[in-house]
Amino acid sequence: MMSEIDKQIAITTVGIERHSFSIPEFAVESDVVSEEVPVALVFNGISHAVMMASPLDLEDFAFGFALSENIVDSISQIYDIEVIQNASDGQPLGTEVHLQIAQACFVRLKEKRRTLSGPTGCGLCGIESLQALDLAPGTCQMKTEAISIKKTVLQQAFSSMTEKQVLNALTGSMHAAGWVNLKGEIELLREDVGRHNALDKLIGAMAKKTVFAERSGFVIMSSRASYELVQKCARAQIRVLATVSAPTSLAISIARDAGICLIGFVRRAGFVVYTHPERLIAE
Repeated sequence: MMSEIDKQIAITTVGIERHSFSIPEFAVESDVVSEEVPVALVFNGISHAVMMASPLDLEDFAFGFALSENIVDSISQIYDIEVIQNASDGQPLGTEVHLQIAQACFVRLKEKRRTLSGPTGCGLCGIESLQALDLAPGTCQMKTEAISIKKTVLQQAFSSMTEKQVLNALTGSMHAAGWVNLKGEIELLREDVGRHNALDKLIGAMAKKTVFAERSGFVIMSSRASYELVQKCARAQIRVLATVSAPTSLAISIARDAGICLIGFVRRAGFVVYTHPERLIAE
């Protein structure tokens, strides 16, 4: 359960002018909006990426980013982490998350290092050329048997997601990524203004709780399915990704190659399966 302190660092209450049929035109009211701050991810003292994100669950975010961007191969290669809040004259300047990683991983990072500026709607900002674009999907390593999900379980998970989105209920502007077990129960959920960040936070939280490595389940998201989300799922060995909205053509292509079952347009009336439909079973 999210504490009141956690809520306060991810949202702000402001007076805004807005038009409403229920109040006088341009009346000033208090509203709740999402915080969006720059978060610098620093590896072994070198700043690698600056992302715009919600200032919540930042350790999870850093762990997930390191894993989903192939900076480290496992969480055991992250030796230390520290979150530093920067301010000047009492005004916040953003947050730095410092990670100490294995030397072999750091050498690999320096070889392909690029400085990113990551607006929440864009996964390509900051690369210097088309040659720097990484579209390698990775491959989900299958366990002893393929995961099978009942169709009713999928819809059950989505029907319960709204009540789990505490911050979105307050602000209306937060994406969510949730891990669901094969009974349709959401066991873990993370929120952020950016859909990529929400998934990284979920991946990081799952990595910290090693019990999830042995559990079968799938990921649901309150967004469209971009290729970056599919790519991150493949690298995290997540074999089923289901989203509220549509996927892109590149997301479908990468999901097909990676062995991921990609599902979109999940509604009460049904959903669309784009790749690997054998992962779903009827009741």
